[in-house]
Amino acid sequence: MPNGILVIDKPAGWTSMDVCAKVRGMFHEKRVGHAGTLDPMATGVLPVFVGRATRAVEFASDSDKEYIAGLKLGVITNTQDTTGEVLEERPVSVDRDCLRSALAKFQGDILQVPPMYSAIKRNGKKLYELARKGQEVDRPPRKVCIHALELLDEDGADALPQPERRDYTLRVRCSKGTYVRTLCHDIGQALGCGGCMSALRRTEAAGFSLADAVTLEEVQAAADRGEAESLLLPVDAYFAGRPDLVLKPEAEKKLRNGMTLVIPSLPDGEYRVYGGDRTFLALCRADRGRLVTVKSFFPV
Repeated sequence: MPNGILVIDKPAGWTSMDVCAKVRGMFHEKRVGHAGTLDPMATGVLPVFVGRATRAVEFASDSDKEYIAGLKLGVITNTQDTTGEVLEERPVSVDRDCLRSALAKFQGDILQVPPMYSAIKRNGKKLYELARKGQEVDRPPRKVCIHALELLDEDGADALPQPERRDYTLRVRCSKGTYVRTLCHDIGQALGCGGCMSALRRTEAAGFSLADAVTLEEVQAAADRGEAESLLLPVDAYFAGRPDLVLKPEAEKKLRNGMTLVIPSLPDGEYRVYGGDRTFLALCRADRGRLVTVKSFFPV
């Protein structure tokens, strides 16, 4: 059965679940999940987990992410991006220096009010379902971290006098749970002219980058040749930052039976644990000489 990670360069117009449905069909495997939802307008890195690898999704979704985002100043929409209804347009008298000064205030730990057009649930209802009915509810602010926020240079950036420019490109590196369109909206509010997100491309997620990604067309072509599984990364690739540990046969048998291993000399921390034949068995944690399984990945 197929088992591994497929890093998709998601096309615009597709939901993350659309991509998973397509992958299910190409691999003939029901167990497919993704790490980190991308809105339909967004493109870029979408890690998709196939088969037993779906057990790693919970770890992947906690990772930091990086985006290239379009910021349109002077426009406020109900979705905080250019796909929504325009609520207000304002004149723009902001130069690049003013924008850079505003960006500095959004770096580090910040509080962000989730948008109404989001999948967050309130009393069992997704916020976007309420928003489509014209309802708005209070949303408590959530702490997120903006690790990096950079104004990128662009070709033709000086084609218009700076105070008349409305479109900019940002690089954003952030923690999980960050809404980049809300960040664009809030930057516009801080500048007094309003703003929204005009484009979004995710360049990194779950430790994977665009260099690791393939398109759906490439996956389909490989599937047509019967070679789709060759595109799957092994599930332990996601845990590559942890040291590895190879078990002897007796210890491997105990681990497969759900037992805690006693290894007094093993330093504390998380490990990629393998059998003697280098089969990836589990992500484990060592604590004061005891090795316990965090999540197993071997077939049972």
